Amino acid sequence: MASEGGHGTEGSGGYIQHHLQNLQVCKVDDQWVWNDCAGNFWAMNVDSMFFSVFLGLVFLLLFRKVAKNTSAGKPGKFQAFVELVVDFVDSSVKDTFHGKSKLIAPLALTIFMWVFLMNLMDLIPVDLLPGVASLAGIPYLKVVPTTDVNITFGMSLSVFVLIIFFTIKSKGVGGFVRELTMHPIAPPTKGFGLIAAPLIIAFNFILETVSLLAKPLSLSLRLFGNMFAGELIFILIAMIGWYQLPLHFGWAVFHVLIVTLQAFIFMMLTIVYLTLASEEH
Repeated sequence: MASEGGHGTEGSGGYIQHHLQNLQVCKVDDQWVWNDCAGNFWAMNVDSMFFSVFLGLVFLLLFRKVAKNTSAGKPGKFQAFVELVVDFVDSSVKDTFHGKSKLIAPLALTIFMWVFLMNLMDLIPVDLLPGVASLAGIPYLKVVPTTDVNITFGMSLSVFVLIIFFTIKSKGVGGFVRELTMHPIAPPTKGFGLIAAPLIIAFNFILETVSLLAKPLSLSLRLFGNMFAGELIFILIAMIGWYQLPLHFGWAVFHVLIVTLQAFIFMMLTIVYLTLASEEH
């Protein structure tokens, strides 16, 4: 916990490093060990997994409860909020995705609310939950899953699989291969230009493969970078000590916009990518 100066005797660097350290578990020499996983590729960030799954369940249970107890006469405040969110996501999908799919709208709603709830954890004072965890003997605890690049990459890779699935579903395997090899430069089909056709196809393939792989990469790093930077600022503010409250409140009010905007951007880019995968260019 922070004390005078925000970090007691451990020093500024140690305080920051402690808050940026995940609670990890990994297997070393056929034994499961905690927090001694430096350089271990298969190390699992337990705190990120716990909070991401927990917040996903919170989203499902709350929205399921509203759906079961919905009232057309005089809806409550939370029902009105849920209906507002559903209408907002539904209109965003209809304005962007012009195909027919029963998956896109539920997927967009899940992404928006799940990412929003994970981002919202950033507004909790940085010493609160880790301090409670330390009393229970848990040395490290990062409570914002989207500040873990493994979580954002996992989500973006799921979107990447859907991009390939929708492309093959709407255009076939041949259409998917043509998109990678026949664009943006159309290879010549007759005359002496046929000699250069293999080189053009290879060039197109490299260019389009880079473009395809850049989608999940940019999707994950954009969310991770913005949320990690916001969390780091909260940590730096917490180092001030008890005088942090006005600064924490001011940054938290501004950060609400970032939390919502990043969830919206992740949702919209997913819809756009799946739209491009479903439409002929």
